[in-house]
Amino acid sequence: MFRRFAVPLLPALAGWAALAALALPAAVRVPVTLLFLLAGPGTALARLAPEPAGRLRTVVLAGALGLAVETLTAVALYLGGWFTPARAVLVLAVLTTLAVLARPPFGRVGLAGLLLLVSACGGGGGGSEVWNTPGARITESPPSAGASVPAPPGDWRLVFQDEFDGTALNTGRWATCYDWNDGGCTNKANHELEWYLPSQATVGGGELTLTAQRRPTTGADGQGYPWTSGMVSTGRDSWDATPRHTFTRGYFAAAIRIPPEAGMFPAFWLMPAATRTTPPELDVAEFAGTTDTAQFTVHWTGPDGRDLHDSAFFGPVDFPAGYHVFALAWEADALTWYLDGVARHRETSPERIPGQPMELLINLAVGYPAAPPAGVDTARLQVDWVRVWQH
Repeated sequence: MFRRFAVPLLPALAGWAALAALALPAAVRVPVTLLFLLAGPGTALARLAPEPAGRLRTVVLAGALGLAVETLTAVALYLGGWFTPARAVLVLAVLTTLAVLARPPFGRVGLAGLLLLVSACGGGGGGSEVWNTPGARITESPPSAGASVPAPPGDWRLVFQDEFDGTALNTGRWATCYDWNDGGCTNKANHELEWYLPSQATVGGGELTLTAQRRPTTGADGQGYPWTSGMVSTGRDSWDATPRHTFTRGYFAAAIRIPPEAGMFPAFWLMPAATRTTPPELDVAEFAGTTDTAQFTVHWTGPDGRDLHDSAFFGPVDFPAGYHVFALAWEADALTWYLDGVARHRETSPERIPGQPMELLINLAVGYPAAPPAGVDTARLQVDWVRVWQH
């Protein structure tokens, strides 16, 4: 009796195991997910078709059906702006389970039971938090300039803030380069096109503006750069100086409006203060090659010293149309990314959560992953406020 029910359920169980494995390290996640994709949906769907003659034909049919449904699922989710690996695996797990329960020994009773369970789960609960669903569309209105999204409930206290209400950048709070500042700076690791200069970070009208301009400049390294741009950091004025502010854990938030021009790489992030190199790295929000999809990323060091990273993506949204509040809660046991006050992504793997002091940065890089098109000669990133809370 056990074998009669357990064996037909294997494709469905493989789907839910693959979904659960997405939260595990790659050594487990990859083989479990691949095993399900190779055998699960196709096997379940092949059982719904008339039995083909011969085992080989059955295998071919299962493979063809699996590839077809997986391709259709991925395309449908992508076109709808909802694609993420977790969503694709979830849809395939549900379809596989439906196919399994539609056949003996379960039949209509098993299928009806599943549908009732899905309906019951879908109808319960509400709440504003959306966990691990970075492809979901935003339905909230973007906050206007000056709008404040508070820290999460709890014993948070404000330890750093800048409302940019003056007429000049507060150099007691901000440097205008990386720690390797030498009459300006850039990030050569990304092969970026800009040379950062203090003149490109200005304050006025209650906001900080980082301006990128197509203006050929010779850097202190003797190389020519076709663009100048602006950035701010709580780090140092020079390599041997002392950082202005460093933070070990906390809730980091900023109201930012990114530029609409192509070829820009705006980012709000944190990097280690001691080593002045990454990993680790925490990207509260970055926009690489896009203006409608926010990327939330954590970088950590792998066992062999390599830079490993994991990202979640949220969009499409017309981010340049207004200010949005991007935030990251960095706790000892979790990293939680927020967009306009709503939790959108979470990481809990211990090896991914840093524990050293970090500097806070906001920059407008140029030319990563691709150069701005002809006709784009300037772009502006605007910041209404920056705040940091800690326990």
